[in-house]
Amino acid sequence: MVDTGRPGSAVDNIRARVQEKAERRAAARAAEQRDDASGPPGGATSSTVVATETREAARPAPEVPSGSEMPGVHAEKPTEIPPRGWLQIVKRAWAENNADNMPIIGAGVAFFAFLAVFPALIATISIYGLVASPDQVASQIASLSDQLPESAQTLLTTQLTNITENSGGALTVSLIVSILAALWSASGGTGNLITAVNLAYDEVETRSFVKRKALALGLTLGAIVFVLLTFALIAVVPVVLDALPLGVLGTVLAQVLRWVLLLAVIAGSLAVLYRLAPDRDAPKLRWVSLGSLVVTVIWAVVSLLFSIYVDNFGSYDKTYGAIAGVIVLMLWLYLTCYLVLLGAEINAETEHQTAADTTEGEPQPMGRRDAVVADGMPDPPVPTKESHPKR
Repeated sequence: MVDTGRPGSAVDNIRARVQEKAERRAAARAAEQRDDASGPPGGATSSTVVATETREAARPAPEVPSGSEMPGVHAEKPTEIPPRGWLQIVKRAWAENNADNMPIIGAGVAFFAFLAVFPALIATISIYGLVASPDQVASQIASLSDQLPESAQTLLTTQLTNITENSGGALTVSLIVSILAALWSASGGTGNLITAVNLAYDEVETRSFVKRKALALGLTLGAIVFVLLTFALIAVVPVVLDALPLGVLGTVLAQVLRWVLLLAVIAGSLAVLYRLAPDRDAPKLRWVSLGSLVVTVIWAVVSLLFSIYVDNFGSYDKTYGAIAGVIVLMLWLYLTCYLVLLGAEINAETEHQTAADTTEGEPQPMGRRDAVVADGMPDPPVPTKESHPKR
């Protein structure tokens, strides 16, 4: 049981950070309106503004360690962090991953992702089916799962067949309603992923329900756009390559480039997630892109190895029978969600490694950046058994 009355407890800290965020943002809005002389301070009283500004001015600046103690402490971009600094980042990220219970949280996100998979497929097929036949859409979506184990492919193919049999190619009121319902249902899984990424960045959620749902719907639509882009890379590009006289070597190079572009699209999608999901001032793109690329490569290798293991060494069909496809798909989703959250931890600790402002906009001193990992320094730089790197 959580001790809610003990000073310094987790609940007290969360409440203090929620209040501080709300006051800081209200004061910032009031200051902007005051500077623009555009009317009353939008919900923040003058006493709130003064109290917030006084507290910010009185807050002591975090102590910045030396470059020898924390390599890359003044880095303006991740590539300026030396190898010894990256070793510290990886150690802290792994410790944070365990302290945040990401293996368990990843399982929860994977469960909700599984519930969101088929509504997302319904929305994708309905939208894409306006310009292509449902059978073509189903065939192209099925080709995306070629790297999944056979039992998971069978499950997806069966569901896709059922979906396409009930889908139409005309934009009707019922189709619009079904698309909106599918998007709303699928956004529930995205919303849980947003919550988990918030935890990885040690942020508390203060956005309204409307803002959170709008963000979840936007990211869900972005995921559908991502699927459509992969259609172009997997289904359309091969046809174009076959029609071009590239020769054997040219065709091989083009195929390699195609898969590199696919991984780049996945990494870019993760970078967008890491940048928009946390309730904080958005980090600069370079502080989320490198971790996204690393996680994408690891995810591709892990997915391939998992598929090989299930198809050749696992006995899921004998153990689980008819629900083997469900189990395998959920396991793959768990691995995917876990790696995505681990990437968020790595990105967070990469920002935590430098004293430079990693957020968008004009550089601000530490303590005024509205981002936990950008407003302080890890103490100690490398976690020990006696301490953990919680901010």
